[in-house]
Amino acid sequence: MNELQTLQASQGATFETISGQTIAQSFGNDAAAYTAAQQGLALCDRSHWTLLRLTGDDRQQFLHNQTTNQIQLLQPGQGCETVFTNSTGRTLDLATVCTGSEALEVIASPGQGDALMTWLDRYLFPADRVELHNLTGEFALFSIWGQPDTLDGINLDSTQVGQHCQWEIAGVTVTAITGSGLSLPGYTLKVPQADAAAVWQSLTQAGAVPLGQTVWEQLRIQDGRPMPGDELTLDYNALEAGLWRAISFTKGCYIGQETIARLNTYQGVKQRLWGVQLTQAVDVGTAIEMAGKAVGQITSVSSGLVAEGAIALGYLKTKAGGIGSQVQVGTTQGTIRAVPFVSHDYYEPDSA
Repeated sequence: MNELQTLQASQGATFETISGQTIAQSFGNDAAAYTAAQQGLALCDRSHWTLLRLTGDDRQQFLHNQTTNQIQLLQPGQGCETVFTNSTGRTLDLATVCTGSEALEVIASPGQGDALMTWLDRYLFPADRVELHNLTGEFALFSIWGQPDTLDGINLDSTQVGQHCQWEIAGVTVTAITGSGLSLPGYTLKVPQADAAAVWQSLTQAGAVPLGQTVWEQLRIQDGRPMPGDELTLDYNALEAGLWRAISFTKGCYIGQETIARLNTYQGVKQRLWGVQLTQAVDVGTAIEMAGKAVGQITSVSSGLVAEGAIALGYLKTKAGGIGSQVQVGTTQGTIRAVPFVSHDYYEPDSA
């Protein structure tokens, strides 16, 4: 165990290995942590998430050409969410980009570092002035939800995901980034690994309730945040995943742009990601049925912290319906529900 994990163990943490890194699964306080994330102040260790850095004079144009959002016009201190897609618009990952004066940093999902490094390197030409660095594990990444006095001094626009600034806590200078990884208001803190325990201790002593991966997964599914291997796979494109928030329809060409633009222009999205309220838990992959016909399938399930039944994410054929639709999922009943992280409205140029 490193110093941070030793501290977390003293706070009741039990651990598991995720993407090759040891991370707190639970602090034995799941119900309290779940409530704190939505109504108070909560803290989650996301140090197992991927962290990439791009340097070189062409870094911004290069990433602009590889992902869905408008990277080229970002100024130092600004950022955004963006999607890595393949040539047919299928999703590889959703990431947060932070623009600095000398580098771009990309926070991506756990276990995606090697794959994204390989993917980006594939499109690097000898003349490109870009260097790729995988910093995963070299910094601690914490999500903190809430806006109490503890976070005074973080002067960021809460609506601009990826906007960032330097912030000092416990005598340590960290990077505070708008966005918690979910639609819940909060920040991501990038902390030097050597100072991670001191920062974590300072935040928990100030009242932040530590939150493990069990609660994170519950919050993620409830929020509708899609993840690689579950909702973000080569079976689904970025519009089906509801990631309109991370797509620019006014930028130039990028990998997958032609497919995504055509789907928007002709309103051709055939299936959509929704939340599903279930009377009981089911297995991932269970078919979603209406009138005895399969109209989709479940991609993620979580139970235990909701009042009744279970919550899930799943793809549903567009023609089958949407919010409020009643469905059969295995042997249990379900209701299609909205999830705040995703949206399904087509982009209209006149409304921009």
